[in-house]
Amino acid sequence: MGIFFNSWNDLGRVLILGILGYISLVILLRVSGNRTLSKLNAFDFVVTIALGSTFGSFILNKNISLADGVMGFAVLIGMQYVVSWLTVRSKAVKNMIKSEPSLVYYNGEYLEDSMKRSRVIETEIEQSVRNQGYANLEQVEAVVLETDGSFSVISKPEKEAKKVDIAGLKV
Repeated sequence: MGIFFNSWNDLGRVLILGILGYISLVILLRVSGNRTLSKLNAFDFVVTIALGSTFGSFILNKNISLADGVMGFAVLIGMQYVVSWLTVRSKAVKNMIKSEPSLVYYNGEYLEDSMKRSRVIETEIEQSVRNQGYANLEQVEAVVLETDGSFSVISKPEKEAKKVDIAGLKV
């Protein structure tokens, strides 16, 4: 019987902690600002996953109280805030936390060295081009692998002779 149902008390605990935990998490996220759940870098991704794991653990684990769960949320959100604050103010922290965008396709050529460093294959680049509405690579000047793992596709300029200036990237 324990596999399918333990007790009404257990269900009530999950319900109450789920509701209170959800409300606590929403409040903490609103106070901490939009950056907390952004998808800017790997650190932000880790925080998002850790928040979900913490939420699930304290709802289902009878040995973790609401106060413990909320403290877990506060520590994760607080650390994310401190790291993002330091990233803006310290070049060393920024270099440790942030990655740089990578140019993986330019002017009709796959940039093999950049692709190897970024662990990207040609079919992923081609898929990103199609996903952004281009029929083929002939319409594309460049493809950039962004710091959040997404691809930016830059179309060819109206006049072929005109060079594209790709913000922040060395061509």
